[in-house]
Amino acid sequence: MKHKNKICYQITPDNIHSHLFGVEMTFASEPGKSYTLNLPAWLPGSYMIRDFAKNIIELSAVSADGQALATEKSDKQTWHITATDEQVSLSYQVFAFDLSVRTAYLDSQRGFFNGSSTFLAVEELRDHACQLTINPPGQADNWQVATGMSRATGTEKYAFGDYIAADYHELIDCPVAIGVLDTFEFTVEGVVHHLVFTSGHYGDHQRLADDVAKLCQHHIKLFGEVPFTEYWFITHLLASGFGGLEHKNSTVLQASRFDLPNPNKPEELSDNYKTFLSLCSHEYFHAWNVCRIKPKEFVPYNLQKESHTKQLWAYEGITSYYDDFSLFRAGIIPFEQYLELLSKTATRVYRGGGELKQSVTESSFDAWTKFYQQGPDAVNNIVSYYTKGSLIALWLDLTIREKSAGLYSLDTLMRELWIHFGRPGIGTQEDDFINIANILCGEDIGAPFKALLHTPDRVALAPLLEKVGVSFEGQKFKSLNSLDTIGSEDYVPYLGAQYKEQAGGLKISVVVEGSPAAKAGLAVNDVLIAVDNLKVTEKSLQQLGEHLSAGQAVSCFYFRDDQLLCSEIAFTDSPLSAIKISVTDAERAANWQNIIA
Repeated sequence: MKHKNKICYQITPDNIHSHLFGVEMTFASEPGKSYTLNLPAWLPGSYMIRDFAKNIIELSAVSADGQALATEKSDKQTWHITATDEQVSLSYQVFAFDLSVRTAYLDSQRGFFNGSSTFLAVEELRDHACQLTINPPGQADNWQVATGMSRATGTEKYAFGDYIAADYHELIDCPVAIGVLDTFEFTVEGVVHHLVFTSGHYGDHQRLADDVAKLCQHHIKLFGEVPFTEYWFITHLLASGFGGLEHKNSTVLQASRFDLPNPNKPEELSDNYKTFLSLCSHEYFHAWNVCRIKPKEFVPYNLQKESHTKQLWAYEGITSYYDDFSLFRAGIIPFEQYLELLSKTATRVYRGGGELKQSVTESSFDAWTKFYQQGPDAVNNIVSYYTKGSLIALWLDLTIREKSAGLYSLDTLMRELWIHFGRPGIGTQEDDFINIANILCGEDIGAPFKALLHTPDRVALAPLLEKVGVSFEGQKFKSLNSLDTIGSEDYVPYLGAQYKEQAGGLKISVVVEGSPAAKAGLAVNDVLIAVDNLKVTEKSLQQLGEHLSAGQAVSCFYFRDDQLLCSEIAFTDSPLSAIKISVTDAERAANWQNIIA
């Protein structure tokens, strides 16, 4: 059969126990013409070279009459084929054993794939329409399909069958989950939203739908319109996990099984559930901010190599500002709880020296190597364009509100970006943010704005927050292994390390430069086993610190790899590096809380 105007793909779970998908693809060809086939090296929203092609196995090609075609590989992700007649058919397998939000996974319980790691592109035919046939595994009558890809005529929602995409980019922008799915829906502004979980859970369906719907309503109101006809939240639930990846009309999330709301405790709002809702909020906001409003460097995407941009502070930082703030504005959490979340964000920025060494534009540009491949020195030498970017977004919001006498806000700026850049598909440059902000402020704020973006200085938030009845102050860390604050003049022990308790001791994950832990020679991945000749747990180390005198040197034993090392360590009084943000004037604080756009 000849396929004149579209590329046809077919994917089948070939061997669920060996984690293999089988892929077949067919396209119309011109005899004698050479075609280039390749797989992306990365996917939008995850700025790291992934080398998806490493998982392709046994690629072969034939012509319409069954004649074998030679495939020549020219680099790690590119093949060349010369057609002999009017059709080329390829087949290959994909090893799928990465249960993240980025790649592909298959076992006896569920399957998942991003097209960017699964479907070869025909370089000469990238703009052609694509048809994808999704086949079930054998003996899986109760398996379903969840994807934001358009269903072909005759294919029902959640069913195996034929799906269509306008071009290759749309094909790889619609991740697919298959398995025994838990699915339910809600509607906002006439748009059906699907909540899909790829494994069993104990969460309260109605509460999940109600809370996520409130967040979706908030974002739609902020931007003023819905740029999709349906939306899919696809969530992998694991024993432990966290993450998300945005797409134009869907997102793939990863969460812990018990992060969802407990149906037996309808009034409880756990920290884990707040974190899950914030993740939903973040990825949904991306449907506008980065999926459609995007840097000039991403128009169009070049998925064959790194695409550097200095603007990720805006796309991840502004989104991070709104993800928690929207929980408050949607009525899910009170303002005081939002400020607690904001305090922890600020503390993550302030606790190390990275923000004083790297600007957010540098952090954005170096995302490919320094942020996505963080070393043990990260807290000391780099800054997150997520967290510091969100503080810059807060600065921008409060600055616009103050200088416009409350007429405009960051909401207005985002709406303008949507109208002038997102809707028409024009990429942004840094000056576009500055120019819109200047118009809204009624004056030129370019100099301080650029200074925040290009210099590794701290964001001066205290004066702005004071004007809206909110204080911003440094306090002590409440405990050794916490980002929580305590307003106390009494001695509070401090080590400058964070760790996770395990069977053999405390495995260190963060060591702050110049801290007692650093001076003792401790490093990331060391396992602390004893201090002052006492076996340590998280609880016992805290108790020991509270009973020793400040500056008192004691023995410290730890394993580095399989070597037992010993040094001396001295607890000190906690520095004022934990940020506490709280309301001082409720009436003035109300001026910051409203939606203006």
